[in-house]
Amino acid sequence: MELFAIIVMKAEEPYVRSLSAQIESELKLLHIVESGLFVHYALFETHASLHIEALIEEKNVPAIRKEVSQCLADALAEHIMVDKEYAILRNLIMKEFKYEGKEDVEAIESYCKQSLHTETVMEEASLLNSGISGRLRRKQVLSDQLVLALEETSRLSLDGFLKFRLQDYTDELREIAEYAIDEFMMDRQYQEFISLLQYFVYIQEAKIPVAHLIHKGGHEFVILNDRLELIDANEFDASFKLEVLEKDINFEDMIVSTLITVSPANIYIHTRDPEMTIIKTIRQIFEDRTTVCSYCRTCDIYLGEAKHQDQLSP
Repeated sequence: MELFAIIVMKAEEPYVRSLSAQIESELKLLHIVESGLFVHYALFETHASLHIEALIEEKNVPAIRKEVSQCLADALAEHIMVDKEYAILRNLIMKEFKYEGKEDVEAIESYCKQSLHTETVMEEASLLNSGISGRLRRKQVLSDQLVLALEETSRLSLDGFLKFRLQDYTDELREIAEYAIDEFMMDRQYQEFISLLQYFVYIQEAKIPVAHLIHKGGHEFVILNDRLELIDANEFDASFKLEVLEKDINFEDMIVSTLITVSPANIYIHTRDPEMTIIKTIRQIFEDRTTVCSYCRTCDIYLGEAKHQDQLSP
């Protein structure tokens, strides 16, 4: 007796075979050996149909259908999240948020993938606590909607379900897309800002030969000249353009502001934490003017003796 049929439009055989295997794997968890439960599929020119059947007495059909529908819903929910979620997100990005450029769409998608990866990590961590990740919540939403759909009909169009029955699920994906777009815009503004600062540094003539940027840890920095004396930025004439730049961009990082004001030909960055964001930003702005050092005499004096000898990294 056929319990359910899943209709998939315009599907290639490898896709249908994979989906059939996913469903069969999930159904095996029911251990209904006596029912003779099995899955097979048929391909047609316009669609494919997957059939879930069971050799079972009619009186046992209601109980078995309920078990099978829940198991089938879980399998299809996982399938949608693994094989369809990125396509749904891409459609939201392009159709709803009106991003059409290939590079922009791919960049936003990469932020979406980061969010989804974080959710997967959280899901794995939930084995150690009672937290429920967004991924688990979305899967539950999908599974619940699929169960309702399978209660209404034994022949389910997967494409129709994806198009018309996924409002709550799509709303959650829309939030992920919105977050990704915010991150994308912030990153774009940051890169434009960095490019502006790079240009400003490029057109300035060097005012001093060397500056030593001492990173004492955390957000504590000291800037010294080539004689290892404290630099007073007030002794230098700040460019009008820099003042305008700071006002417009609301640039609050006084370290970068001071370095741009004193305009060293070379900057030696003495730090035990070269991967710190502000260090990376300074290197990005001043480019080949910078050298990061974590082991030298100056480092020893101001930062203490290093545990391991590191090399100068240009």
